[in-house]
Amino acid sequence: KYHSSDDFDGHRIVGFEVEPHSIVQATQSDPAQPGGLKAVCQEGAEATLMELDSYPEVIFTYDVTWEYSDIRWVSRWDNYLKMTGDKIHWFAILNSLMIMLFLSGMIAVIILRTIHRDITKYNELASAEDAAEETGWKLVHGDVFRKPRHSKLLAVSVGSGVQIVCMSVVTLFLALLGVLSPVHRGALLQSCLLLFTFMGFFAGYVASRLYKTFHGADWKQMTLLTAFLYPGIFFGIFFILNLLIWGQRSSGAVPFTTMFAMLCLWFGVSVPLVCLGAFFGFRKANIELPVRTNQIPRQIPVQSWFMKPAFTIMVGGVLPFGAVFTELFFIMSSIWQHQFYYLFGFLALVLVILLVTCAEIAMALTYFQLTAEDYNWWWRSFLSCASSGFYVFGYAILYFSSRLQIEKPVSTMLYFGYMLIMSILFFLLTGSIGLLSSFSFVRAIYSSIKID
Repeated sequence: KYHSSDDFDGHRIVGFEVEPHSIVQATQSDPAQPGGLKAVCQEGAEATLMELDSYPEVIFTYDVTWEYSDIRWVSRWDNYLKMTGDKIHWFAILNSLMIMLFLSGMIAVIILRTIHRDITKYNELASAEDAAEETGWKLVHGDVFRKPRHSKLLAVSVGSGVQIVCMSVVTLFLALLGVLSPVHRGALLQSCLLLFTFMGFFAGYVASRLYKTFHGADWKQMTLLTAFLYPGIFFGIFFILNLLIWGQRSSGAVPFTTMFAMLCLWFGVSVPLVCLGAFFGFRKANIELPVRTNQIPRQIPVQSWFMKPAFTIMVGGVLPFGAVFTELFFIMSSIWQHQFYYLFGFLALVLVILLVTCAEIAMALTYFQLTAEDYNWWWRSFLSCASSGFYVFGYAILYFSSRLQIEKPVSTMLYFGYMLIMSILFFLLTGSIGLLSSFSFVRAIYSSIKID
């Protein structure tokens, strides 16, 4: 389809439609052609369906029909960028907002009523007899900031999660400004890779600050783990998948030069930035904690079944996943079914709702856990939100079985490999928000009471 105007000379192509047909092509011998045959076009000839097994080779031909179109040059992409389902998007946003408001109300009740009442009661305790009978979260004040197990891995995971959060926020901001557009193929992916590389500074800084709070001494190993652990997992999965594509001789394989450029970005830019961020983080003074940690750990009482770690972790991931469920469907359709996605306004709003939901569900579950006199909240606050990554991967399995018709083993491995990377990214993003918000929450409530 072409369009012409008085504003310019000649014609401009503004669209095209391709109609494939497998028909028996009339041929005649031609020694000048590579196969010794050339196709012959016959007007009005009957187009017989071609049986591939009956012919040793296939001859490709094409015909072009020109049609005038009223579509202007500046509007040529409109037909391809049409997206349906605006009502579904708004319904999903409304649903997520209701979840967020419900959690906000729960947090408001906890802070304004329960905690205020508890703090007032604790501050009014006068005698030793009353202090001995106190129950609730104040009882664990001497253990609430105790160093968790595998604190180094926790600090590295939170640092990498903050790196992903910063990358997502800046990428969406640029997309909202129109700098990143689906019209420019690959611009979004390139921007994500570059921003992930440059956000390594924040990963090193946050990981080092948290590790210093745990009084960790092996700062060199922590810094190296932040720079290499999760980026190494991502690159390893990507490299194995690319080897499989190379084995199939597919044109979609990433060239060796591009892989080398990615390694240069990783080792030449990301790793030094992580080390720089860790350097500044370790130079700063320790985060001030409102209470001291006892020498001897307090015994944790027997917990109810609904306060067991496995149950709270799996329940905590449901609401963050529910907040992004609908947008996840459209994003996966754009990746695996070649549809355009450019509703970055919806996506930015969903990201804000996701971050707030993660923070609120983590604070609520941490408060209930401390009320039950269980002070092992560090990993629990991280995993209660990060478990939404398992739901994302579970949804990927459902999407594969219900929406896609992929049968070849390499294509199947490609799908699940990339969805595994997406699930790990989501795991780290939500988990880091959950832990940092819980840490701020615990510091706030314990700094509001008088400790004898």
